[in-house]
Amino acid sequence: MTTPFDKMTETADRIVYVRPVEVADLPSELQDQAEGLTQIFAVHRGNGERLALVANKRMAFDLARDHDLAPVSVH
Repeated sequence: MTTPFDKMTETADRIVYVRPVEVADLPSELQDQAEGLTQIFAVHRGNGERLALVANKRMAFDLARDHDLAPVSVH
């Protein structure tokens, strides 16, 4: 099949990665904002830029989708 499929490049620009983050590994000013949580979730672009920190995985996925991004879990 030789039909071009240009949607992949559009989607690749919108992919973000969701990964767990230990609160203890964050700077102290961010730890203070975690309100007793031991683990939160980060949303990152493919180049590593952190876009957001949120309380749970579902919230991270919902946030990404609300901004027309395509979230993917990273372990």
